[in-house]
Amino acid sequence: MLEKDIEKVLVSEEEIRIRSTELGKVLTEEYKDKDPLVLGILRGSVPFMAELIKHIDAHMEMDFMTVSSYHGGTKSSGEVKLIMDVDTAIRDREILIVEDIIDTGRTLKYLKELLEHRGAHVRIVTLLDKPEGRIVEIEPDWTGFTIPNEFVVGFGLDYENHYRNLPYVGVLKEEIYSN
Repeated sequence: MLEKDIEKVLVSEEEIRIRSTELGKVLTEEYKDKDPLVLGILRGSVPFMAELIKHIDAHMEMDFMTVSSYHGGTKSSGEVKLIMDVDTAIRDREILIVEDIIDTGRTLKYLKELLEHRGAHVRIVTLLDKPEGRIVEIEPDWTGFTIPNEFVVGFGLDYENHYRNLPYVGVLKEEIYSN
């Protein structure tokens, strides 16, 4: 049913699984003796985080934050809002932020600076990186896939809180969001 709204698949379910396995091996080595706090950014990161952590063979804790700059629609509002803060103590901790996509970079830059100000050492892994959309300077430490500047949904990414449950990442047909 949802597939009818997708113009094309950019990253398949199988590609996501394979890349998550590869990233998990790298992160296992990186964090083998560090007990990081793996910090998912709600809501979009949940599918990627769930897939990724299955492949990290190291001690870790998990927590979540909700930070938004979209407030509905297809473009960032430019205003970053902290909606739900982390519950875990983070001073002097290794934090691995897990994100679904880095587009303008505003939200992630704000979040990284906030956590570093609180005394954490922060690194970032993202499923998708869209460098053409970047407005502020920030780069992930690890990237699943670099994608073109298209409006994508699926595997956690949404349009008006729909399409998150697609098992792949696809380009949403323009007529769906241009009304």
